[in-house]
Amino acid sequence: MKLINFNFTKLSSERLKDTAPEIKFNTKIDILSISSVKSDFLKIKEELVQIDFVYNILYEPGLAKIEIGGTMILSIEPKIAREVLRGWKEKETPEEFRLFMFNIILRKSSLKALQIEEDLNLPPHLPFPSFSKGNLAKKEDKEKTDN
Repeated sequence: MKLINFNFTKLSSERLKDTAPEIKFNTKIDILSISSVKSDFLKIKEELVQIDFVYNILYEPGLAKIEIGGTMILSIEPKIAREVLRGWKEKETPEEFRLFMFNIILRKSSLKALQIEEDLNLPPHLPFPSFSKGNLAKKEDKEKTDN
């Protein structure tokens, strides 16, 4: 499986309150549709499958919400593509395909959400690495013993 194209179709964000005592993040990915795509300019043996999705982040209790919609096109082996399209009728997809698809959506949409969070002055929904006083002291001790 290969990612051929990825586009955002909707970027919506709203800050509902200035503060909240304790913030909980609720993230959700919804797959809206999976369909076959025909291409006249790509000559490949694999099938092209288009996935439309929505990625939501809710800041509870009612602080903010971010909604990111998009579409992506994947190149997939014909056998797997038939299985995916057949299974989608019952809203089921093979696990390997589902993991690949969700990881792409999560990676690309989370980066866009971090930009939006920065613009709205919201706390990031993903933890960033950070230094603490204890970490710096341990690093300095290690450097002294290595020299």
